[in-house]
Amino acid sequence: DPENPTKSCKSRGSNLRVHFKNTRETAQAIKGMHIRKANKYLRDVIVKHQCVPFRRYNGGVGRCAQAKQFGWTQGRWPKKSAEFLLHMLKNAESNAELKGLDVDSLVIEHIQVNKAPKMRRRTYRAHGRINPYMSSPCHIEMILTEKETIVP
Repeated sequence: DPENPTKSCKSRGSNLRVHFKNTRETAQAIKGMHIRKANKYLRDVIVKHQCVPFRRYNGGVGRCAQAKQFGWTQGRWPKKSAEFLLHMLKNAESNAELKGLDVDSLVIEHIQVNKAPKMRRRTYRAHGRINPYMSSPCHIEMILTEKETIVP
């Protein structure tokens, strides 16, 4: 919970059908950002103008030049994750307006992505075998807080 609940707002989503690993990397990229900057960044990711640096779940992730600005080499453009996080930012912004907070001074103080129970499907293999075909949904929560001196 935030240290000053009157100056902050929350947003959360459960069992979202979007890849956990991609969403975790995207969330880490926008952590601590100003809300306007985060909005612009996520929209840039969707149109591939800026990449998301993949720092933890980066096995087999290709290198891209756009990752250099984060001091990293590997990056991708997880479109669906960016869209889901944009929706959540919009929701948090609405919550802030309802509470009467100053929307232009909001900063993403806390953002957390957790694994949700896996969804199970099956794929059919040679010689009559069946293998699982799992998806990895996630829970997302974020807390936005008003900061006094902001340089967006």
